[in-house]
Amino acid sequence: MLRDRVIAAIEGFVFIHRRFVLAFFAAFTLLMAYYATHLRIDAGFEKLLPYDHPYIETFKQYRSDFGGADRILVAVRATEGDMFTPEFFKILKGVTDEVFFLPGVDRSRVQSIFTPNVRFIEIVEGGFSGGNVMPAEFQPTPEGMAEVRENILKAGIVGRLVANDFTAAMVSAQLAEIDPATGERLNYIDFAHKLEEKARKPFENERFEIHIIGFAKMIGDIADGAAGVVAFFGVAALITYLLVFFFTHSQRVTLLAILCSAIGVLWDLGLLMMLGFGIDPMSILVPFLVFAIGCSHAVQMSNAYSAELQLGADNVSAARAAFRRLVIPGTVALVTDSVGFLTISFIKIRMIQELAIVAGLGVMLLLFTNLFLLPVLLSYLRLGDAYRARMIRWSEFRERLWKPLSAVAERKWAPVILGVAVLLFAFGLYEAKRLQIGDIQAGVPELRPDARYNRDAYVITSKFSIGVDILSTIVETGPDGCIEHDVMAEMDRFDWRVANVPGVQSTISMPQVAKRISSGWNEGSLKWRTLPRSSINMVQAVRPIIENPTGLMNRDCSAMPVLAFAEDHKAETIQRIVDAVKEFSNGAEKNKYRLASGNLGVMAATNEEVKRTQFPILFWVWLVTVTLCLISFRSLRVTLCIIIPLGAVSILCNGLMSLLGIGLKVNTLPVAALGVGIGVDYGVYIFGRMQGLLAQGKGLREAYHETLRVTGAAVLVTGLTLAIGVATWVFSALKFQADMGLLLSFVFLANMLGALFVLPALASLFFPAGSKSGTRASAAKQSYGS
Repeated sequence: MLRDRVIAAIEGFVFIHRRFVLAFFAAFTLLMAYYATHLRIDAGFEKLLPYDHPYIETFKQYRSDFGGADRILVAVRATEGDMFTPEFFKILKGVTDEVFFLPGVDRSRVQSIFTPNVRFIEIVEGGFSGGNVMPAEFQPTPEGMAEVRENILKAGIVGRLVANDFTAAMVSAQLAEIDPATGERLNYIDFAHKLEEKARKPFENERFEIHIIGFAKMIGDIADGAAGVVAFFGVAALITYLLVFFFTHSQRVTLLAILCSAIGVLWDLGLLMMLGFGIDPMSILVPFLVFAIGCSHAVQMSNAYSAELQLGADNVSAARAAFRRLVIPGTVALVTDSVGFLTISFIKIRMIQELAIVAGLGVMLLLFTNLFLLPVLLSYLRLGDAYRARMIRWSEFRERLWKPLSAVAERKWAPVILGVAVLLFAFGLYEAKRLQIGDIQAGVPELRPDARYNRDAYVITSKFSIGVDILSTIVETGPDGCIEHDVMAEMDRFDWRVANVPGVQSTISMPQVAKRISSGWNEGSLKWRTLPRSSINMVQAVRPIIENPTGLMNRDCSAMPVLAFAEDHKAETIQRIVDAVKEFSNGAEKNKYRLASGNLGVMAATNEEVKRTQFPILFWVWLVTVTLCLISFRSLRVTLCIIIPLGAVSILCNGLMSLLGIGLKVNTLPVAALGVGIGVDYGVYIFGRMQGLLAQGKGLREAYHETLRVTGAAVLVTGLTLAIGVATWVFSALKFQADMGLLLSFVFLANMLGALFVLPALASLFFPAGSKSGTRASAAKQSYGS
């Protein structure tokens, strides 16, 4: 066969020129190590935006007029009494100044009661009067405090910049993605650390607490927690070493298997730096996933090498035979893994596309480190007769397990095994229907519920009527629309509709403020808190808003935002607000209501993008998996034996996510691709061995028994090793890492059990006992099945 001749040619070149191959790999590894040492953590708000989504087009169009979604809130809270003390005002003034001068802050949009853009307006005998909430001549006396309190009430900032119970006050700031001073992208992690050093530590004590929330602070906390990933990576590597050593009984074989997987990760990180990418804190787990897949293939190669030694082959012949047997199934499995990750790039979010590149490129590199470098390194080992005798003894010991386990390939056990599988599939399908897209928890789900950030978020949302969870709907009308009664009246009805959506704390809009000013012109009477019908009176009501930079209108008053402050950013909360906006917009007559700005607008766009692309992604993953299996085995029945357990595990994984309260979002998408990839690895390796044995005339149980002794043993060890390794993540400071640990442990174990039990049970139905049907006679000649 052409394939056999190609494999033989590659094998001959690689092993005849072993020194050249090792020299090339060594030089490339040193080069990648140099670049990997310069890899940087690269976080950015823009990377989270679905750049082709209509909501993001609205967000970008009006960002310069109304600000972006990248805000930070710093609240100063008195633990005893209220805020009207000299000490509180001194701390609030200090925090305001520190936030104002932080690099990357848009200083024109910093707000607190100490900034000049926070003003009050009142009606006096001669007309309007106004001024800064904090008078220029303010003194921290009882009289001065009383005056500030009155000004706060007049300014209507209770619930926004001042707590509803007057125990806290807030500093609000917008961040610029590009630092105007340096022209460089804002370093969010460095900014978060400066917030701690400048705005929290110098001011917090037993009497006053500082609470900070916002995207930059969240990313900083996640990055700090991600530093622990290195420790967990080391723990997982140690567990992998111990279990693989227990399996191979050779320290050198074990070290080479782990080394080649680690080299693949190193190459991945180095190439990322060469391509100009960094690594996002949210993608920090991807290198471990690459390492895990690498270990799976390395164990298979090491196991095949050891099996050849037991048959009496020398080290070079054993390495060549292992390469010849595994190069095809290994390539099929790794290509499937890589394509599975790359399909995630269909989601048009830069962070996800970078994640897809990191994972897809890393898995593809394993093809060279684990299928070429590892067997060459193994060919230099001289383990001797003592090692061969030791492996034979252990093989005889393990035979006690393989013999009864091979019985699952008999048709009489198929109804029991497949019946259990069907019940589990039905349960998973039922739970998977309840899987939500987006965040399910009130706090930041990437962090523990008791993390400082989530505690700060709880305090701010409980003390104030606003938070960082804002959905801004841009109301578009003609120029000077803010002085037309019909335009403003419809917008006011829209404001009322959104304000009454469950989960919305409060709203702010142009009509809302205009009604308060109109009332002020009439001695503050509530009867006059309406929108004037006369354009002249409407001008009178909106002039103070126009003359002061409130962010409630653009330059010509043709666009006005309605800000909805939500209690949380749960997917269901966001969806309720979005549905309400769309429902009202469909019946609108005067205005166009465009979703959306604010951080909830970005989240809504992200959730819709994930929902839109999840099925195309799954379609392409499965299409590639099925196609490669068909090309490799040239048998529909073999392909079904491999992919049916995969489908069941994928559904069960979604069901488990629903049970654990984990939403489908950018952080959990790789698990779906990884689940298919790992399952394909197991199935391809097992049936790659079984097919050759069946073609030699052996019965199904006998073929499966022989497969278990070599390939099946490696699948069992790999599944247990990887599952135990990632199970340690449940102790991580990052909740999303702990969640991923649980999910991945399940995926590794479930795919292992599916390959060892469900696959042979299906084979017993598709291939009658002792029959060669479904396998071609030429399969006996296939090098990987011989």
